[in-house]
Amino acid sequence: MKEIKFGIAFIVLLSAFAFTNAELLSTSLKITVRNELGNLEEGVSVQLFPTEEDYRNETNPVTEKQLTDSKGQVKFKDLASKVYFVNAVKGDKNNIGAGVQTDTLIEGKMNKVTIIIE
Repeated sequence: MKEIKFGIAFIVLLSAFAFTNAELLSTSLKITVRNELGNLEEGVSVQLFPTEEDYRNETNPVTEKQLTDSKGQVKFKDLASKVYFVNAVKGDKNNIGAGVQTDTLIEGKMNKVTIIIE
């Protein structure tokens, strides 16, 4: 009888851990921004858009603007598993014509993209 209770308690505990772990694995995107020389760019304003039309018109952003850190990176969390359009701007430099679209993000993973501004 003790073995059955122990088995049931173990299964319940294991199930609770599995659900907790699933909640922790959100779909995220880490963007690294480099300039035309390949150097990391700090202080670049980066924002994500759901469609190409929204990107072109700078309307309906999915995220707030974030500035890249000293490693040229920004991180966006809790995203849907889909394609995003990236707007990266610093002064007169931007990523137009140098890659604006991500691949479909893999659900539950930290996806990584490098963007070039020129």
